[in-house]
Amino acid sequence: MAAKRILMLVGDFGEDYEIMVPFQALSMVGHQVHAACPDKKAGDRIKTAIHDFEGDQTYSEKLGHGFTLNASFDEVDAAQYDALVLPGGRAPEYLRLNERVIRLVRQFAEANKPIAAICHGAQILAAAQVIEGKQVSAYPACSPEVRLAGGSYADIPVDAAVTDGQLVTAPAWPAHPQWLAQFLKVLGTEISL
Repeated sequence: MAAKRILMLVGDFGEDYEIMVPFQALSMVGHQVHAACPDKKAGDRIKTAIHDFEGDQTYSEKLGHGFTLNASFDEVDAAQYDALVLPGGRAPEYLRLNERVIRLVRQFAEANKPIAAICHGAQILAAAQVIEGKQVSAYPACSPEVRLAGGSYADIPVDAAVTDGQLVTAPAWPAHPQWLAQFLKVLGTEISL
C-alpha cells in the first residue's frame, strides 16, 4: 500500500471524536495526515467539543480535548495532498466562510481526489458547491444545505456511511467504523490481519 498524504481541515470546537479518531486511525495505517486550521500554524492548538446523543431533541455539547495542529494553514497546497478530510462539529459553520477553505475543497473535488466528510462537514461541501448530483450524508440538521446545494441527502442510520464516487460521508461519529472503512477503500488502502 502506498502511503497517502491527507489534509484535514479543522477549527475550534470541531467535534472531538471526528478530529481525533480519523487523525489517529489514518496515521496508524501508515498515511500522513496534516491537520490545518485557518489563521493558525503547526504547533498551535484548537479546542474541540464533544457532541453526545442523550435523548434530547439535538446533541449535547461539552468541552473536548485540546488538539495540536501539525501543519500551517498558510502553507497548505492542495496539489501536495492525495485526499481531504472534513470533520464535523461547529467549526464547519465558520470554516465555510473562509474563501481559501472553499478554494481548497474545490481543488480536491475538481481533481477527483478522495474526500471524506462527516456530520457538519457537509456544510463546507455545500458552500464549496461540489455536491451537485451526489449522494451525501450529514447530520440531519444539515440536510437542507445538502439539498440546496444540489446533493441528494442520504437519510441513513447514525452508524452508517455512504460512498458516491470519491466522496465518503456519514451523519456523525457513531459511523466511524463504516465511514473510515469506506474511506480507506476509496484511498486504496488494504489492511490484512
